[in-house]
Amino acid sequence: MLAFKSNSGRVGTPLDRAERVPVVDSRGRPVPVSDFGGSKTDASPSDAPAIGPGNPLPLLRVPPFPGSKQVPFARRIRLGSSQIKDAELDELVDLIRSYRVGGTYWGTQPPIQEQGYTLVRVRDREQRTDSIQRSAAGRPVLCWLDSPHETHNLAGDRFAAVIGACDPWHLLGGASAVVVDSDDELALIAAIAGVPVQCVGSGSYEPLGAHRHRSTLRGALRDCVVGAFSYSDPFSGEPLDHSEAIRICGFWRSLIDSNRDIGGAVGFAFWKRSTVEPLLWRGVDGAPFLSNPDSVQEGDRIALWRARTPPSAISKLERRGARLIEVEDGFIRSAGLGADCVPPLSIVLDRAGAHFDPGRPSDLEGLIEGAVIGADLRHRAHELRALLVASGISKYAVGRKSLERRDPIRRHILVPGQVEDDRAVTLGGLGLTSNFELLCRVRAEAPDAFLIYKPHPDVEAGHRKGAIPDDRCLSVADEIAGDQSISALLDLVDEVHVNTSLTGFEALLREKPVTTHGVPFYAGWGLTRDLGPVPGRRTAKRSLDELVAAVLLLYPRYLDPDTGLPCPAEVLVRRLSDSAGGPNAGLLVRLRRLQGRCRRALVNLRQRR
Repeated sequence: MLAFKSNSGRVGTPLDRAERVPVVDSRGRPVPVSDFGGSKTDASPSDAPAIGPGNPLPLLRVPPFPGSKQVPFARRIRLGSSQIKDAELDELVDLIRSYRVGGTYWGTQPPIQEQGYTLVRVRDREQRTDSIQRSAAGRPVLCWLDSPHETHNLAGDRFAAVIGACDPWHLLGGASAVVVDSDDELALIAAIAGVPVQCVGSGSYEPLGAHRHRSTLRGALRDCVVGAFSYSDPFSGEPLDHSEAIRICGFWRSLIDSNRDIGGAVGFAFWKRSTVEPLLWRGVDGAPFLSNPDSVQEGDRIALWRARTPPSAISKLERRGARLIEVEDGFIRSAGLGADCVPPLSIVLDRAGAHFDPGRPSDLEGLIEGAVIGADLRHRAHELRALLVASGISKYAVGRKSLERRDPIRRHILVPGQVEDDRAVTLGGLGLTSNFELLCRVRAEAPDAFLIYKPHPDVEAGHRKGAIPDDRCLSVADEIAGDQSISALLDLVDEVHVNTSLTGFEALLREKPVTTHGVPFYAGWGLTRDLGPVPGRRTAKRSLDELVAAVLLLYPRYLDPDTGLPCPAEVLVRRLSDSAGGPNAGLLVRLRRLQGRCRRALVNLRQRR
């Protein structure tokens, strides 16, 4: 008997072997028999593969990420004789197979316990029944259906069914044969995956069922993919060749697959969810934001924004045996402050630990230490670094301008302040949590230098802890640069001293000397002067472009604010660069900024007293 394990751990079995089969929906949950009269699955009809005659959809498609806009990607062209060579077609086949894209590759993956089944996807009931009867005797049969209503004529304990928008590559992974309509894209995907195909009826893919030759697969790919559709970059509109379209779909698939095991998301403020949800999307299911952890079970993987989650809720998650995934803002976040309720356009997920905690390993540390970063990645990193510097983009701001040197002789050192109770300070500072103490340490290191102190934007905005009274600050520093952009200051100064601030990494992008007094994630790789106790785990020596590749290309997730689609880092950087003025702030952001100004005015009033 073919069995499916549901998310609850139970195995679906036939409820009435005379006329019913085990059925799971697109999340792998058994569909109750009582639902057969009017069940709805998580998948909408538009998400399922088109099974009408002459499937009008392109093989390569954009996943329906939550909140995303419809963008031009595939365009039908007049069918003609493609001049593409056989070797190029073979490369496309290998590329599609490698990236596992085509069809509803974002669909869910019902847990299947048994292998070696015949996968059947046939529209007509009679043809489907006949095909099942003709399948190898004793071989289990898995029917991929659009509705639970279609199961009523399947009988026997070797049958099972899945409903709705599923990942065809997942279903093909356990199949020894496929029976499918001749006009269904599953026939082509199965042939590319190397699974024997039996086609029913007539249609574009009919030859795939008759001949298992490489030339037959080439012909189908030439006629139905290469010669039928052209592709455009969804972010720029520029033409793409088919290999580039495959790689973009592979990029999206990789993101979705990395989210499939996330059982819930805790600690995400409502104003963050619209931009975070596409980056946590698991496919058809969506991102499961939880208001409380009561529904969490042992072993569930929970994406946690720890700084925004009450300690009692974190304790409850830990008691329940949840496996926590740390989520934080990305390093190129937005053109505005999180403390002002500006949603992030980039996040990082770390399953090992917080990237700013040197007391334990993190995924980011593992990437920097051990990732193989080839020439292509290094080149991308170099180009991205140049674009960031030229655009004046930092974590919270965009734009640059030239500043005059304050003293023609003295060395200029920038000292960026931080939020003193931020976890990056309390964990990474290893005891150094005071902005004023950091300033004093830098003065002791450089008694003759011109020190410029830059308060943290969230502290300047009046939202967070870490303000130094002006007179006290100027007793050590030469200048307080509260209203100057960090990019302009980095261009001006000769070097930077930090506790754990990201400004140190941004200074490295500009090839400025950086001294670390705490232990930020970029310390210990041979690019900084480190005064803090760098963990012995960090043994690799990296080039600047290798560090940038790990930190900005491999580790974070980015969202294109124009299309609402997950995107490579370069797309977000160009969007921020092109819209340096930024959009008009919404009501919530304006109110938050007003609140910050009021708090700041009260602080200044207390200082004058």
